[in-house]
Amino acid sequence: MDFEIPVVFEITAFIVLSLILLADLLLVVKRPHVPSPKESGLWVAFYVTLALIFAGLMFVFVGPTAGGEFVAGWLTEYSLSIDNLFVFVIIMAQFAVPKKMQQEVLMVGIILALLLRGAFILVGAALIENLSWIFYIFGIFLLITAAQQAFSGREDDEQRESKLIGFLRKRIAITDQFHGMKMRTVIDGRKIWTPLLIVFIAIGTTDLIFAVDSIPAIFGITQSPFIVFTANIFALMGLRQLYFLLGHLVDRLVYLKFGIAFILAFIGVKLTLHALHENELPFINGGNPVPVPEIDTITSLVVIVLSMAVAVVASLVKMRRDGVSLSEVGPSADDDEPVVVEATAEGEKPQAEGGDAARTGSGSTPAARE
Repeated sequence: MDFEIPVVFEITAFIVLSLILLADLLLVVKRPHVPSPKESGLWVAFYVTLALIFAGLMFVFVGPTAGGEFVAGWLTEYSLSIDNLFVFVIIMAQFAVPKKMQQEVLMVGIILALLLRGAFILVGAALIENLSWIFYIFGIFLLITAAQQAFSGREDDEQRESKLIGFLRKRIAITDQFHGMKMRTVIDGRKIWTPLLIVFIAIGTTDLIFAVDSIPAIFGITQSPFIVFTANIFALMGLRQLYFLLGHLVDRLVYLKFGIAFILAFIGVKLTLHALHENELPFINGGNPVPVPEIDTITSLVVIVLSMAVAVVASLVKMRRDGVSLSEVGPSADDDEPVVVEATAEGEKPQAEGGDAARTGSGSTPAARE
């Protein structure tokens, strides 16, 4: 790392980002709703523009190397966040989470992701500082992850969620219906968990898995903890709105996982080359650095952009050949009629929006319906 980030710049950046995240959180709490595609698109554009502005400030106040590393790191984390988004789509569908609850559920998931990634960043930075050979471990790990990403089917995620449902329902009492954002409620005088508990466990587990994957990947782009953390923040900001904008389309981007796998494999190779270049292990070249080429930031940036572009374009071409239009993968009318559970004098009973009687079992989990 041949640059130094001014302390004032770091402090100012963290203050501004904290205020933006707090404002986003308050917006969800005060106005829970299902955003329209236009609203979601504007928010996604806002956060992308914000990231590009931040990159420009990095170029001006820190230097082109730092700016380039931030852009490459942000794009890497953004691509992995889109894959994370697909799992969120599975979780929401698997547990039949009502649409109007999904904003709040996603916000919890994003906060958990930030906390977990922050912890992994601190650990990763400490390991890199004290153990130069850790790059070998990171490189091999990313190559294995890339292979799993490319050759494991997305149905594996659904199977894991189904096993989680079965495991928890056998051990704790869980109601079949959501009761707002309550994780626990009282039915017939007895305290019982709601499906929201399983949703949060599933999302937290997903966040943990993606944190383990994403942190080694971005440390392959930059060794600056500040850039690693800010790139993660910008990648996760707007993920909630991206869910409502592209949630129904992500499943159709069938080649997206191959693009992400290629990026992970490329960074795995880059980390391995870097480890060889900085080698200190006595059983490799007598403990001396190995004269291998290193991949620069510009090359990394080009590979990341092209990989995602090719994957998305190829997926859209396949959709067109299969006769599937974008309108056919949009949200259905039923998605806009979530079940809301309200408390009454007799207890709690489900009601559909607008005061109509709720459809029986529409808020139940798949395991409950079986």
